[in-house]
Amino acid sequence: MSGLDPHEMLPEQSSTYGGVSGKRPKRRKPAPDPLPDPYDGGGPGEPGGPPRTEGGEGPKRRRWGRIIGFTVLALVLIVIGGSISTWVWASGKITHVGALPAYAGQPAAGAGTTWLLAGSDGRDTLTPEQVKQYHTGSAGSIIGSRTDTIMLLHYGASGPDLISIPRDSYVEVPAYTDAKGASHSASHEKINAAYQEGGPQLLVRTVEQNFDIRVDHYLEIGFLGIVNMVDAVGGVHMCLSSAVHDHYSGANLGAGCQTLNGAQALAYVRSRYSLPNSDVSRMSDQQAFIRALLKAADRPSVLFNPFSFYPFVGGVLTSVAADDGTGLTNLIGMARSVRALSSGGGTSGTLPIADESYSVSGLGDTVLLDKTKTAEVIGAMRADKPIPSGLLNTVS
Repeated sequence: MSGLDPHEMLPEQSSTYGGVSGKRPKRRKPAPDPLPDPYDGGGPGEPGGPPRTEGGEGPKRRRWGRIIGFTVLALVLIVIGGSISTWVWASGKITHVGALPAYAGQPAAGAGTTWLLAGSDGRDTLTPEQVKQYHTGSAGSIIGSRTDTIMLLHYGASGPDLISIPRDSYVEVPAYTDAKGASHSASHEKINAAYQEGGPQLLVRTVEQNFDIRVDHYLEIGFLGIVNMVDAVGGVHMCLSSAVHDHYSGANLGAGCQTLNGAQALAYVRSRYSLPNSDVSRMSDQQAFIRALLKAADRPSVLFNPFSFYPFVGGVLTSVAADDGTGLTNLIGMARSVRALSSGGGTSGTLPIADESYSVSGLGDTVLLDKTKTAEVIGAMRADKPIPSGLLNTVS
């Protein structure tokens, strides 16, 4: 024999019990994973390798994508909800008056947009403490409400133009029916009398018929409105060329640059007895104040700070009265259009004056406007064109 093990020469056979007779084969171990080839693209989920399909980054990325998506959606809904709430809140604070009635002979609408701005000196809403603090005089000492400030504001393709109308301008007040139903014929008066006798409606008609310009919107502000707005923006910064001391308005301001609070600003815009040109100088001061207020309100610290923005907007809207057709959209449009005034842009001044002391029997001294030059100014505004230089009265 060859000496070989006989078990190696015979084939394996099954045993009676299902086992294997002969030599049991060794169990083969699985081959180890080959070492990664540095020139290969990498394994699953690794750079260059195939995407991981089980329990890897795919589901995690999808989960984070959903979280980010839901977060963005929630933020958008919050912003939209906050905007709608702010809009409703602001719209509800606007007081409306019937200032723009249609009537026969009303001037045709011009190009651009024209506002009539009026400052009311009504004392009825002031407390005794406020009357004393703001030096306004009691309501009993003043018969009816008057307006110390009358301005035309125009903007469109040109402008903005902020033009003051002297409150003592000698004009024709059209016929009207007063609140008690009594009829009044047309008469020549100071333009301030139109508001005192017939309120906003008669003032608008007087302006439209005397100057041949259609008023698109009307806005009126009272004493407290000025105080509230100035205090809400943290004061207005103004540089005064000379000191202002006025016993009647309570103004006691030194020359130079300074920040005025609400009470000081009100006293400043009401001062006239201590000024060299009385009402004409006051109109110039009022325009300077409006520019300073616009600049103060246009700061990021006011617009983007809810603790300043909401008090400012609330102070403005609760202190003004607008015509029935004026809504929040119109007011926002106006605010955007007059921003140039805050940086010295636009045009401002007073309607051309022929005589500052035009004496009229029964009325005393009035302001006589230059009809020819005034017609040029109004014509430019009505056509939405720049006002020619040299026409407006200005006080340096």
